[in-house]
Amino acid sequence: MPDSASDTRVLLVDDHAMVRQALSERLGREPGFTVVATAANADEGIDAAKQHKPDIVTFDIDMPGRICFDAAIAIRQSLPAVKIIFVSAFFHDSYIEDALKAKAHGYVTKGESLETIVTALREVAHDGVYFSDEVRERLVMDAGGVRLAPDAQTRVSVLTDREREVLRYLARGLSKKEIASMLSLSVKTIENHTANLMVKLKIHDRVELARFAIREGLAEA
Repeated sequence: MPDSASDTRVLLVDDHAMVRQALSERLGREPGFTVVATAANADEGIDAAKQHKPDIVTFDIDMPGRICFDAAIAIRQSLPAVKIIFVSAFFHDSYIEDALKAKAHGYVTKGESLETIVTALREVAHDGVYFSDEVRERLVMDAGGVRLAPDAQTRVSVLTDREREVLRYLARGLSKKEIASMLSLSVKTIENHTANLMVKLKIHDRVELARFAIREGLAEA
């Protein structure tokens, strides 16, 4: 239960129980924070966010099932004021680009300590942002906001958000029917997106699409 009505309410989403427990216990000792719920995957995170209405959600990027960036966007659609911090062992430019598209307030690498994650939460709770050094060096931060540096942009940048989403699921080995079900789209629509991916990326079969996604780090999220 919250210690105070003014506490920052936090939802932790990570598929590793030990990580959830360790961070939850650490935040339990930190004044001004209350962990309102934890979740083991993106779908559980969406449900928990709707139920508990947190102020901040921390999302592990590297979880099976629904892609965390999509889940973050879904949560923000129902809770526009919620703030998102992504946590990952990986910091590919494509991940950072997707995190920024999801309007992330933070991106912390898993090489950081629990104390750094707490620092990130505190910065974000006070309307700031927090990006680990490895992420920050790939960003431009100015009066226009936060964006990926132009020289860091990848071939993935030519894709629409939906095409990138389909590519991630294709790289995970999901069938077109499974992707259609996951995204509530028709199989024909997924086939069209797959064809567009091949044209834009100049790739001619699904195996090569998967290899491209792996090289770009898209298969890990």
